[in-house]
Amino acid sequence: MSHSNSSPWSDDRQAAVSLTFDDGSASHLDIAMPILEEYNLLGTFYINPRGDDWEQRYLPWRNAALAGHEIGNHTIQHICTRNFGWNTDKCLENVSLEYIEADVLEAERRLNTLIPEQQIRTFCYPCYQSYVGEGINRQSYVPMIAKHFPAARGLGEAANHPLLTDLHYLTSSVVAGWMSGSDLRSLVDSGTDGGRWLILTLHGLQTEPKREGTFTPLFHGEALPADSFRELCKHLAERGTEIWTAPVVTVAQKIIEWRERITG
Repeated sequence: MSHSNSSPWSDDRQAAVSLTFDDGSASHLDIAMPILEEYNLLGTFYINPRGDDWEQRYLPWRNAALAGHEIGNHTIQHICTRNFGWNTDKCLENVSLEYIEADVLEAERRLNTLIPEQQIRTFCYPCYQSYVGEGINRQSYVPMIAKHFPAARGLGEAANHPLLTDLHYLTSSVVAGWMSGSDLRSLVDSGTDGGRWLILTLHGLQTEPKREGTFTPLFHGEALPADSFRELCKHLAERGTEIWTAPVVTVAQKIIEWRERITG
């Protein structure tokens, strides 16, 4: 490992990438993980351990953690803005900071019970939204998250500058289902330019190739074809001596250590 103060990246690499997956989709277990294993890559999977039978239902994610993947906290209830029209009774506009914190901490308790070997993880804001209330009463819950987690992932256009980024609202780029492998290679190459940390956010994946004029309806858009994801992973593996691909918690901890070192 390099001990240079100029960059936090391991083994003199030039940039970093984290592959993140939201909502605990079956396609993450069935499609993403085998491809990641094929290319010796590790990802971060943000899940919502909900339901009375959560311990049994989420057991496959324990196995993923034991294989080296990060299993991150995505809350239990996945509360978002009422503007989506899902649940106008329990939405960000009418819950309190205390209510959100209780949900986050219960998710954390369950994850610690499920995966006692992984006691440090990162957080992911549901729908990328980090506030409660509205108008003059709107408040950020980023400070609350910062009390409990080393880092948290949100959304944003610029990839993360290792010295300047807010670790508790990290930017990420959404991988849309229409993206080809070539699109994803270009996204990696441009997003890591200048030594930045690019975080990619994925939702559903699909094994069937897209047919012209068809659309797979998901809230976050069309599911990404497995072939495109495989091409992304192949590119990251091929650029492994230049780009460090690692879970969010691993990269965040490296940046924290590096910042402490360079500031004395």
